[in-house]
Amino acid sequence: MAKYIFVTGGVLSSLGKGLSSASIGALLEARGLRITLQKFDPYLNVDPGTMSPFQHGEVFVTDDGAETDLDLGHYERFTHARMRRENNYTAGKIYYNVITKEREGDYLGGTVQVIPHITDEIKSCFRAVDHGEDVILCEIGGTVGDIESLPFLEAIRQFRYDLGAENVLIIHVTLVPYIKASEELKTKPTQHSVMKLREIGIQPDILLCRTEFPLDQDLKRKISLFCNVSPSAVITAIDVETIYEVPLKFNQEGLDQIIVDKLGLKGAGEPDLAHWDEIVRKTREITQETEIAIVGKYVDLKESYKSLSEALFHGGLANDIIVNLRYVDSEEIEEQGTSQLLSQVHGILIPGGFGQRGIEGKIGAVQYARERVVPFFGICLGMQCAIVEYARNVCGLGSANSAEFSDETPHPVVDLMPDQGDVVMGGTMRLGSFPGILRPGSLASRVYGGATRIEERHRHRYEVNNSYRESLEEGGLRFSGLSPDERLVEMVELPDHPFFLGCQFHPEFKSAPYAPHPLFRGFIAAAKKARGELFA
Repeated sequence: MAKYIFVTGGVLSSLGKGLSSASIGALLEARGLRITLQKFDPYLNVDPGTMSPFQHGEVFVTDDGAETDLDLGHYERFTHARMRRENNYTAGKIYYNVITKEREGDYLGGTVQVIPHITDEIKSCFRAVDHGEDVILCEIGGTVGDIESLPFLEAIRQFRYDLGAENVLIIHVTLVPYIKASEELKTKPTQHSVMKLREIGIQPDILLCRTEFPLDQDLKRKISLFCNVSPSAVITAIDVETIYEVPLKFNQEGLDQIIVDKLGLKGAGEPDLAHWDEIVRKTREITQETEIAIVGKYVDLKESYKSLSEALFHGGLANDIIVNLRYVDSEEIEEQGTSQLLSQVHGILIPGGFGQRGIEGKIGAVQYARERVVPFFGICLGMQCAIVEYARNVCGLGSANSAEFSDETPHPVVDLMPDQGDVVMGGTMRLGSFPGILRPGSLASRVYGGATRIEERHRHRYEVNNSYRESLEEGGLRFSGLSPDERLVEMVELPDHPFFLGCQFHPEFKSAPYAPHPLFRGFIAAAKKARGELFA
């Protein structure tokens, strides 16, 4: 039976519960333990798939096609655990499951209540990911004191009783703010947060105290006294230059050893943190920089492109160069033009997205990259914009467009496939991992190290219209990646351009700091070369 670690949060949101959970997972993996992670979100949406990126950030997609919380991206980047549908539950999904069971008569006409029915459903979800792992980490979204989080916290209280205290560990992430006027760190928010947790029957074993400055032993003893936690279990979770330093900081605080001791994890060895040391060392020592423009419409909330920004950072590590990201609103391109906003960048990336707003700005950015010979990488919608731009400006199909954005275009070079049927909000999309076959000798194949078959994750509805493939290819566009049955376009490129590549899938979901995705490694290599040519 697996041991469980529950990670809760207090005081306020965005304290880093997801990064903390991922970092703990990394430390336990470094000790040779098998782990997996779960995220429980208290909102009533069934999944994040139809939620606005401005409110929720990016939607992370797993191999089995689940649309999940962005924290699952942290889990996969920090550990070797692969996430699936069962690794992310929302309150909406929990309530939906219970109501469905009630409608089907599973409760035999009994009164359905939060306790025990909702809490029992939550506990069954805790157990759903136990496939022989040594440790399961469960992150609870929201903040202690929020009414919507109460069923999850009650389920944790019961679960600890069910499994025994020796098999369940509670880690609470809280805040120790620095008050500039008095020049001191304040422990009262942490005291009140833990008090709230204890009121509902949960005593935390470990406190992760987010802070700008180190906690001295006097402060740790004070927190220990008021929160009934051992001083050694009051962990300084200090701000760091790069998120990949968090496992090292936690290890220096002794966090992983405390967890091993408290849970009696006899199979744990000494931690091997060599690749985390190497990542942090490279981050500090690299001096060269390159400027990459991300042309999108969710640029006001950087969390909308979390996996993307991390994958670009990984590509930089692989090329010994710092990647500076310039987020460019595609609507501003429509108003100001490309030259003013893109003239100083070494590479242009257009990410995935939905909806018509800002599309012409993205198409303009593609044209700029193609004509000015700037390294270009289009992901999902970015690739489709490249198809539209090429059809309009090279192949002479001046009114070409995607059927997603124009019902009246005479040349829908991007369209729904004939068997897709009606499109509804939250309806069927191509979701999850699908294979692709790469043309031998193509840029796509070379970037993948000569591979001719790949597996990548998708999240989209519209595809390249096969009716236009022949005319586009005659015009010079190369379809370098197709589905195994050659029915769907996976990758496109321009042979006479140093780096002009589009993919229908989302490679950012499979990149990690210790294993940068080949497409990002190749794109940043091209941008680095372009930078060198500019300075030559």
